[in-house]
Amino acid sequence: MSEALTGLRVQAPAPEPVADRPESVTPEQVADRPESVTPEPVADRPEAVTPEPVTPEQVADRPGPVTPEPVSDRTGAEAEPSGPAAGRRRPAARKARRLGPGRGVPFGRLLGPALLVAVWWAASAAGLLDPRILSGPGTVIATAGDLVADGRLQGNVLISLQRAGLGLLFGVLTGVAAAVLAGLSRTGEYLVDGPLQIKRAIPSLAMLPLLILWLGIGEQMKVTVIALGVGVNMYINTYASLTSIDNRHVELAEVLGLSRWRFLRKVVLPGSLPGFFVGLRLGVTSAWLGLIVVEQINATSGIGYMMFQAQQYAQSDVIIVGLVAYGIFGFSSDALVRAIERRALSWRRTLAG
Repeated sequence: MSEALTGLRVQAPAPEPVADRPESVTPEQVADRPESVTPEPVADRPEAVTPEPVTPEQVADRPGPVTPEPVSDRTGAEAEPSGPAAGRRRPAARKARRLGPGRGVPFGRLLGPALLVAVWWAASAAGLLDPRILSGPGTVIATAGDLVADGRLQGNVLISLQRAGLGLLFGVLTGVAAAVLAGLSRTGEYLVDGPLQIKRAIPSLAMLPLLILWLGIGEQMKVTVIALGVGVNMYINTYASLTSIDNRHVELAEVLGLSRWRFLRKVVLPGSLPGFFVGLRLGVTSAWLGLIVVEQINATSGIGYMMFQAQQYAQSDVIIVGLVAYGIFGFSSDALVRAIERRALSWRRTLAG
């Protein structure tokens, strides 16, 4: 290969010497040169190729331009029809579902008791109830009128309300004080929480013989039995709500330098109110339950005593009057506590409204 390249290099013509080159071209020499080649006229060029006519069938067979996908298809939503499909019927808008209980109706809680009384009245009118076992509503109303007329009903009601009110008051004060002491102090928690948890496991009725032995059969024993039931319910719910306060709120109060009183008023009180009202509702119910027990066991006055006397004479209508009185007191007291709770905790947005 290298030899062939060497031979080619030898056979190449040697450049002419500079002296043999022609001298500069004179105007006469330029005139003697042949005329420059002029470009051919445009008419002599081949004609431009014109496209063949395209038929509509060929246009239809051509692939059309790629149109971008609608934005709704990218997001997964259903696209609205356009163009010829615009006349289609649009799907109905999805109706928002309400998962809550809805708006309340004034006095709607009376609907259940009214329905129960209506069923009772209808069964009594149809003869399905034996008057010796369960008197009809008409008989009960007439008996209540007689008891009011001779003063027996209102006298017993006042004594029962006094017992229940005193037991509820002492129970609420004792339960709240114990909850605050156990919730804000480790020493208080160790000393208070254990005994109250033990008391929660022991029914108040089981302590009745011991309380009679200690306090006798007077009003003091009856109020103590009611207060024990109320106090335990108040303590359990208030203490649980108090200890569930977010610790960051306590740290914020410490950073702001709040005093003990302002800490109780600004942090502890709002945080414990929900549990307090739950305990109060349970405490009211417990008060009426304890009242029924202590008045039927050993008492000389009150609604329970009136019912116990009626049992000995087989007066079912008088017994039902006492039960209706207890039911009215329990329903009214619970409604009162709920109304106070709704006003005190108006800053909350709950399902209760």
